[in-house]
Amino acid sequence: MIKFTVVTITFNAGRVLQRTVNSVLQQDYPCIEHLIIDGASKDNTVALAQDYRERSLKEAPSHVVTIVSEPDKGLYDAMNKGLRLATGHYIVYMNAGDCYPQPTTLGEIAAKAHLNELEAEGQPLPAVVYGDTDWMDNEGNYLRGRRLQAPPQLTWRSFRHGMLVCHQAFYARTDIARQCPYDLHYRFSADVDWCIRVMKKGQQAGLPLVNVHQVVANYQREGQSTEHHRASLIERFHIMCHHYGLPSTLFMHAWFVVRAVIKR
Repeated sequence: MIKFTVVTITFNAGRVLQRTVNSVLQQDYPCIEHLIIDGASKDNTVALAQDYRERSLKEAPSHVVTIVSEPDKGLYDAMNKGLRLATGHYIVYMNAGDCYPQPTTLGEIAAKAHLNELEAEGQPLPAVVYGDTDWMDNEGNYLRGRRLQAPPQLTWRSFRHGMLVCHQAFYARTDIARQCPYDLHYRFSADVDWCIRVMKKGQQAGLPLVNVHQVVANYQREGQSTEHHRASLIERFHIMCHHYGLPSTLFMHAWFVVRAVIKR
């Protein structure tokens, strides 16, 4: 059976972690590994994680919860740590505070992408499985669907139009993802670069990117990239130049400005 590795990066996340671990615990899909990679939190984050692991042993014994708490070099260093430790067929990053829309979500992702059937038949698995996301406020209340929607057919060139698939809705084959560790030169937008490189690698291997055509994650608007919005945008510009070239990137950014003016 296909195993999903869910990685949650935490640092002093006690205020929001409970929502995330409850969501993973409630998933009815039986083959889940949940890695909580903590950066040596000073609050009750680790205690909450340990309590969750104990609850998981009783309520979802087929789930495996691993907690690592130690100093790191920042968010993307911690993400690389999770990538190295992952043992699932697919890896997804679920931030502290984010959650699944339904207890059936992971099972539906596996079913709609036919993952277990492909594995049973010895057929190649998709490089990426992806879907849509909804926004929540800090209390977990629904706000609206994400403005950028996942395209029917994703390619590595799709991100010229922005990060059309949210990080939390991007399920990468772990063996491919491990060949593309996060670039620690980027402080705020390494996830954009990582997604592009994973898609490139998958498409070079002739593997599909599969849309499951449903909301697969609810995520909080606040995060490192929103807290450092300007720096994140500058990094994204450099990332797009690197992958798509300067002329294409300038053209797309000019279109972003025109589009914003038209919508006013």
